Amino acid sequence: MPQSGIVKYHVKLSYEVDGLVERADIIGAIFGQTEGLLGPEMNLNELQRVSKVGRIEVDAKSTANTTSGTALIPMSTDIDT
Repeated sequence: MPQSGIVKYHVKLSYEVDGLVERADIIGAIFGQTEGLLGPEMNLNELQRVSKVGRIEVDAKSTANTTSGTALIPMSTDIDT
């Protein structure tokens, strides 16, 4: 999303993973697990390509053998339900 883009929505996800994972693993999982799930109008790869999805912010905390946290996805597209 360009710097001048207007954010209409912030999609907030919480996650907990058994094991230690990196920020890139979380972002990859978001794209991989939502592919085909939300329908073609909400394809994250396509929305990012046309600047309707901004930079995904990931907050991760690792303890022992668990990683948990939140991910925030800024969107400037209308969400039809």
